[in-house]
This record gives sequence, structure tokens and C-alpha cells, in this order.
Amino acid sequence: MDDKVIATNRKARHNYAIFESLEAGIQLKGTEVKSLRAGKASLVDSYARLEGAEIFLYNMHIPPYEFGNIANVESIRPRKLLLHKNQIKRFSVELSQKSLTLIPLKLYFKNGIVKVELGLAKGKKLYDKRDAIKKRESDRELKRALRDRNK
Repeated sequence: MDDKVIATNRKARHNYAIFESLEAGIQLKGTEVKSLRAGKASLVDSYARLEGAEIFLYNMHIPPYEFGNIANVESIRPRKLLLHKNQIKRFSVELSQKSLTLIPLKLYFKNGIVKVELGLAKGKKLYDKRDAIKKRESDRELKRALRDRNK
């Protein structure tokens, strides 16, 4: 497979506890694919929301293609995600009952088609973030001590 990562949401795993992830297609217009092939996209502050029987991705920034003309579309606009009906139904139940959020984790090409990896997430509290940082630092110190001892 020729998976080429275009953009990742690096803050997502820091700000949210990810329970489950899912691959979805995305509906693009005009020169957006050319702009993505150039590696230009941003998932910062983007999220997905259920509207009726469809899921839309908001706040994803794809800058206009520099060689495009009137075919360029708005850089920040809602984009429809392409999922099966049973996937949308399952997510709608989990989103409404458990008060979870859909966050895009990664944007990539798979066999020439743009895909989005969505994560079913719940926002972390400040103390959860601090605990995660503390644990990561202690693990790093432990690895460093073991490495120094083995020298």
C-alpha cells in the first residue's frame, strides 16, 4: 500500500483520550486534492459532527492550490465524510449517549484516495494531562537509567 501521510493532529492524543479509531473517505472539490498532494493541510482545531444521517468535518484547513484559478474553493469549509450507514448509526448512538467527540487524527492517501482517520474521543481534564506528562517523564528517566547502567 502507498499510504502517504498528509497531516496529523499531534495535539489530539494530548488533549483527548482516544477510545476507538475509524477510517473514512472525504468528499473534496476542485483543486483540493492537488493542494493535498503538495502536502498542505492542517487538522488543528478540527472536529467532526453528526448532522442528520451524515457526518461532516469542520475547521480542516486546505489552502487554495497556488496554480488554480476560479476552480479554487474556500479553504475552511464543512466537508462531508464518506461512511457506511451502519457506521454512522453506531457512532451516533455512542456520540449522543456517552458525550464523546469525533476528532480527525490523521489525513493520508491510500491507493491514491484521500482518507481521514477519525478517533472517538473524550476530552482530558488538566490533571489528566499533567499525569500523562509526569508518567512520560518518569518512563524516560527510567530508560535513561537502565541505558546508563548497561554501559
